[in-house]
Amino acid sequence: MGKKEKTGLGRALVKQHNQMIQETKEKGQFYKNQHKKVLESVTEVSDIEAIIEQADEADRLFSLDHPAPSLPISLDAGSAANETMSVEETREQQKIEEALHASSLRVPRRPKWDLGMSVEELDSNERRAFLLWRRSLAILEQNEKLVLTPFEKNLDIWRQLWRVLERSDLLVMVVDARNPLFYRCPDLEAYAREIDEHKQTLLLINKADLLPNSIRKKWAEYFHRQQILFVFWSAKAATASLEGKELSTRWKTQNNLQEPDDPDTKLYGRDELLSRLQSEAEQIAKMRSSGSNSVGSTSGGNVVVGFVGYPNVGKSSTINALVGQKRTGVTSTPGKTKHFQTLIISDELTLCDCPGLVFPSFTSSRYEMIASGVLPIDRMTEHREAVQVVANRVPRHALEDVYKINLPKPKPYEPQSRPPLAIELLRTYCASRGYVGSSGLPDETKAARQILKDYIDGKLPHYQMPPGMAEEEGDSPINNSLDMHESDSSDIENTPVGEGGSAPDLEHVLDDLNSFDMANGITSKVKVKKPSASHKHHKKPQRNKDRSWRVGNDDNDGMPVVRVFQKSVNTGSVKIG
Repeated sequence: MGKKEKTGLGRALVKQHNQMIQETKEKGQFYKNQHKKVLESVTEVSDIEAIIEQADEADRLFSLDHPAPSLPISLDAGSAANETMSVEETREQQKIEEALHASSLRVPRRPKWDLGMSVEELDSNERRAFLLWRRSLAILEQNEKLVLTPFEKNLDIWRQLWRVLERSDLLVMVVDARNPLFYRCPDLEAYAREIDEHKQTLLLINKADLLPNSIRKKWAEYFHRQQILFVFWSAKAATASLEGKELSTRWKTQNNLQEPDDPDTKLYGRDELLSRLQSEAEQIAKMRSSGSNSVGSTSGGNVVVGFVGYPNVGKSSTINALVGQKRTGVTSTPGKTKHFQTLIISDELTLCDCPGLVFPSFTSSRYEMIASGVLPIDRMTEHREAVQVVANRVPRHALEDVYKINLPKPKPYEPQSRPPLAIELLRTYCASRGYVGSSGLPDETKAARQILKDYIDGKLPHYQMPPGMAEEEGDSPINNSLDMHESDSSDIENTPVGEGGSAPDLEHVLDDLNSFDMANGITSKVKVKKPSASHKHHKKPQRNKDRSWRVGNDDNDGMPVVRVFQKSVNTGSVKIG
């Protein structure tokens, strides 16, 4: 008999599997040859790949007839000017320069296009426009009086924003309620109106449950004066309500007592927010249908709502809460969303999620952007500067109450109301948690990451007031307790014992008495019995000398005071004989 033919289902499956593996390898080799890269946010200027890519684009797009202008670099002029100007004068000059160049700080625009363009022509036009935008910002960076913060430098990320702006009827800008103006980009609103004059922008103030009702009312008054559409919202509270959990907030008691039914300051629920977004988008669609249609307008009864904003402000969490289930990835690290996603809520409403973008700005520094969660915390190299931002915004007593620590007090020659230094906060936190590095020193990097994460998550209470509004008494228990702490310290230092007023804190009095006793050598010494040594290590007992009279600490400021014992001079007669 001849050899039996090997045919069957198993062999067919193995053959199909091998073909799929071969096709995958060929596709991978093809994309490798095409130099395709994973979509990733680029905000660092020092990225060597971004610099090389920018140089290649400049060589490809610009010919020799358009050379780059050579600007002379002066190293001594700026330093000499800064030495003669004070900090206040430098800040005032910086504000003047920011006002002059505010129009140059824009979002990159997509060049005009039509359906007749080819893919290569459209790509070339977009790269040319983006490179011109990068050059305009590079000129601003050369100005020594301006400080330009890191911004998004990847063209593919901006392309995602362009698509979302063109598709959307209503643009929703998600901001953090603790500092809304930091996360707001007015030029993005202007760009949306350039695309479509009927397109509007709604400010979705997320994490509003971290604000007291009185502060929300002040922000509502400010937005009404500026004619800005806004809605107070909390994605975390909405998600908890969907899951049947009760979310305890810091200001829950105060919010319930102060006008809970106020439409301007109330927190919108899931159904209320969806109906508000759909009604606003339908009004825009009706206005557009009555006039001339523009690029990106939707047809029929379906309206599109686009979500944009900085990284880590809660866009994906908001969409998951509105959809009712997890449809987009959510992490505390900025830049989780890589591509825009379209989610259909109903036949009349569609949501569009855009990746988070870091817009260029003058008003903030790099360390404020790290503390605000815009830039990744795990990639920071200078942790003390970022922690100092937290120490300046969060009151001293709030840090001590949250972390159960005692921060060092200011020196007598320093202002008593100064915020704690970053090194004081980090080392005290490391000592309380036992964070020690391999070298035996406090692990300040680990402590800084934990403090910054607590600051972003809302564990450390803080918020900003609207421009031109001062915080009144009774607005916040944080500042009220801070004033009480400051008044107590001033009373201890300036008020005599017999006068009326608040009595000094008992702990401060005991600390002062203990330091006084230590300085004068009248403290009771506690004898500790040492373990007996073996006969092999037996040594002659030595008399312990009391040298406590040499060094003391009267002011309890950590500075040693050396006292020298001087013998009396012998003034008696001297016998010679």
